[in-house]
Amino acid sequence: MASLTPSMRQFSTCLRCVRQVPSANGAQQRLLSSSAAAREEVRAQPTASSTPPPPPQSASDASAASVQEVPEFMQKWGKLDPETVENKKQERRLLRREGVQPVGSRRRRAALRMSAVRKTEEIPFEQLPYQCFQEARKFLQEDRQEKLKEIKTQQQRIQATAESNASVQSKRDRIARMKMHLNDLIIAADINDPVVKRKFEDGQGDMNKPIYRHLAEKKWREFKRKVLEQRVTQLSVVPDLLGSLDLVADIDLSFGRKTVAPGDFVESDISEKMPTLHVQTFTPGEKLVTVAVVDADVPVPQEDGFTTRCHFIASNIRISPSETSIPLQRIAEDDRKSTDDKKVALPWVAPWAHKGAPYHRLAVVVLEQDQAKKFDVSKLSTIERDGFNLRSFVGSQKLKPLTATLFRTKWDESMAGVLERAGLKDQASIEFKRKRVEPLPYKRRTERMR
Repeated sequence: MASLTPSMRQFSTCLRCVRQVPSANGAQQRLLSSSAAAREEVRAQPTASSTPPPPPQSASDASAASVQEVPEFMQKWGKLDPETVENKKQERRLLRREGVQPVGSRRRRAALRMSAVRKTEEIPFEQLPYQCFQEARKFLQEDRQEKLKEIKTQQQRIQATAESNASVQSKRDRIARMKMHLNDLIIAADINDPVVKRKFEDGQGDMNKPIYRHLAEKKWREFKRKVLEQRVTQLSVVPDLLGSLDLVADIDLSFGRKTVAPGDFVESDISEKMPTLHVQTFTPGEKLVTVAVVDADVPVPQEDGFTTRCHFIASNIRISPSETSIPLQRIAEDDRKSTDDKKVALPWVAPWAHKGAPYHRLAVVVLEQDQAKKFDVSKLSTIERDGFNLRSFVGSQKLKPLTATLFRTKWDESMAGVLERAGLKDQASIEFKRKRVEPLPYKRRTERMR
């Protein structure tokens, strides 16, 4: 029976080939020659004589065209109400044609549709004529009244502590702990209310209220945050760009109507336009944030490695639990029109990659500004794009990372047109090709014997 143990000579050869040189911060240094698509030779070759694709339409023109040019087969689907669609087929059609998500659970939508068909009188949710339901509501109301009394007592204690003669530091620490307990009481007073749960499930909750922020954060941490943290870690945004990252806010990235999951590949003609971010915070109050988009995989063939490039920086962007949208395209347009209160420090540069090079990771990082202080954007505009160090930028500007996501790009059919419109036509003719590696002497003899 043949042995299943591999040859130690082969193992030592493989280990010698894949061994990587550690960098200064202890992490393994990524080499251009040992990347997934190794390229060492840079040759200037004329690209194919194909006409580059036309520039993409603006967001307003595209949305108007999509409304006017609904395909005929979609018009045959009839009216689709997000309140009453009750099966998977109708839900897919609603999302495909209208771009709208259904409201609430499928059981609730089916009940609403049947009520509309039978023309039954609509009864408020809290007045449903079920004895067990009403008895449970009475018990929950009594518990809520007890919590409200505790809330009132806690508020009086906070006021008494603030008026006491204790030292400033002890009063500050004690009041902070008491306010945390007060916030827990406010959440406990409403967390069992069926009306609150129904509004949250239907997406109608007011995020300025602690209970809805608590429910939203709990739901986010159960699954979505784990996926985002996994992608950010597996694709080495940490530690390649940031030393550490504690995700405390939800983030969604979209280019037009295309929602991009963390780590997805995005076509170059789509990423040529600026994306829209939706950042959901779970702490009260407004924040001023800075958004930075950094390419972590700019190849440097002379050094057999990679460097970074900054594609976009905008500061002094206001967000809150109820204001989550960061439309970078609209911010840039408003910046061009206004003479003061500038927000864009480095304008958007479309992500691009050379033909044959490994994929590029584009990290989108949201950074909280210290004490909501406004930055002087004119000073940030002097930052060099090539070799941009995100760690140094965060440290020098006293920023705190809130959340981050990323997408990837690589050479595709429309990349030549993107480079031409960006004024980088000379880069379109550069192609990375794999360098032929000569076999070891003993392998050469084996090949001749064959």
